[in-house]
Amino acid sequence: MTTPDHFLPNTLGRPGFSADRDPVLRLTPGTGETIGFETTDAVYAELDEHHDLAQLQAPINPVTGPVWVEGAEPGDTLAVHIHDIELTTHGWSVSLPGSGALQHVMPEGVFARRCPIEDGVVHVTDRHAFPVRPMIGCIGVAPASGTNSTIMPATAEGGNMDVTEARPGSTVYLPVRVPGALLSIGDVHAIMAEGESSFVAIEAQGTAIVSVDLVRGRRPLRAPRIETDDAWLFVGLGDPVQESVRRGYEDAFAFLVEDHGFTAEDAYAVLSAVGDSKLGGPTGSGDPDPLHPFAAVGAVTLHRVPKAVL
Repeated sequence: MTTPDHFLPNTLGRPGFSADRDPVLRLTPGTGETIGFETTDAVYAELDEHHDLAQLQAPINPVTGPVWVEGAEPGDTLAVHIHDIELTTHGWSVSLPGSGALQHVMPEGVFARRCPIEDGVVHVTDRHAFPVRPMIGCIGVAPASGTNSTIMPATAEGGNMDVTEARPGSTVYLPVRVPGALLSIGDVHAIMAEGESSFVAIEAQGTAIVSVDLVRGRRPLRAPRIETDDAWLFVGLGDPVQESVRRGYEDAFAFLVEDHGFTAEDAYAVLSAVGDSKLGGPTGSGDPDPLHPFAAVGAVTLHRVPKAVL
């Protein structure tokens, strides 16, 4: 078990990202100091107990924080290095009426199942157990004004992107909009399939252990991006989903041309050959394409550039 330098309990969790929220920790970037953001599964435990949305008391997708990053100013980029995600003893599979791609085929009412986690394995049925693949569903910084949702849509400042690459070993890059950045994290998953068909993965309480750096002097990001050991991934945001795909590919193209000196023609050819894209989750639009029949607000897509081509 990793012991972080700073631990933020889930009692600090609140819905939404906002610059009006007082920071719960001030941290100097680049020191390697680690922060443990504890998340909560309280709303899923209530669903399991009551099977009734009307009786919920706990908020959906609260985020723990925010953390003030010393020296962070609008135009900078916050680099969040994910070192570890520690889970507790169980996760949850739930079905919420009216949500997800399977809403028309699931039985009516709330379905909730407690899924034990033992020795790094999550038991989702009596016969099916899978190695955990923990990830952060909701990560973001404060917008310049107003409040960003921690449910949907995701925004340029982050949010409930639910992408599997937000996992230990990855770095999430977020555009700084306000002094101090105000980083918050929530919605840990024990495991999630690509695209998150139900809008709910195997949700779990956990502690995400991260450190932060600041990146200055680069073109401001217009959407989050993620660095893994072998790739860069560009988050596309937009509604309908075709707009999300376009914007994600444009950011990948600009990364090759403006940051790495590719010609436009070379970048075009490389992305055509190895620039994979996929759905994040929750994703979709109010007027969905038949290939993406989800009913979310906004869209999250992910566009991959292998580091081997750089």
